[in-house]
Amino acid sequence: MELLDGFRQGLDEFGTRVHEVGPDQWASGTPCAEWSVRDLVNHLVGEHLWAPWLLRGATLAEVGDRFDGDVLGDDPVAAWDAAVAESREAVDRPGVLEGTVHTGAGEIPAEEYLRQMTLDLTVHAWDLARGTGAGDRLDPDLVALVYGHAAELAPRWQGVGIFAPPVRVPEDAPLQDRLVGLMGRRP
Repeated sequence: MELLDGFRQGLDEFGTRVHEVGPDQWASGTPCAEWSVRDLVNHLVGEHLWAPWLLRGATLAEVGDRFDGDVLGDDPVAAWDAAVAESREAVDRPGVLEGTVHTGAGEIPAEEYLRQMTLDLTVHAWDLARGTGAGDRLDPDLVALVYGHAAELAPRWQGVGIFAPPVRVPEDAPLQDRLVGLMGRRP
């Protein structure tokens, strides 16, 4: 699977689960200990509101605080759909992988930014499924795409609050279980 196809599949994996959230599930807990289902969806909606700006070359200062706080309003599903429509459009722009993106960690290649976004979508789709009791099996090609990148990033991300410490998972466990374990979740 190519990166842009993986990004789109990650959007679909997470989005399918957003559309399955029941009205009484928004306050439910998730494997992200400090986040409810609503908090988790708010996090991803916020990321996808930022993405079009950053992929067009905007700096963090130019985006400012416009996407801080609750970006879901009264209709979290509609907020997700609107954010993703713009994010998907930005990613479909010719040459998107050739640019750079301003992040809190400095300027990085757009390809790296989209790899991180795809990893986030994938792992959080699993989190959302676990928080709502939905099916948590992810597309195996998507999992294969993000696993190597996750293995590379996990040691650097430990201790900075991005993901919990890895959970030991048998080496012969399915790749999805190894991925979520690597990202601090119990499969």
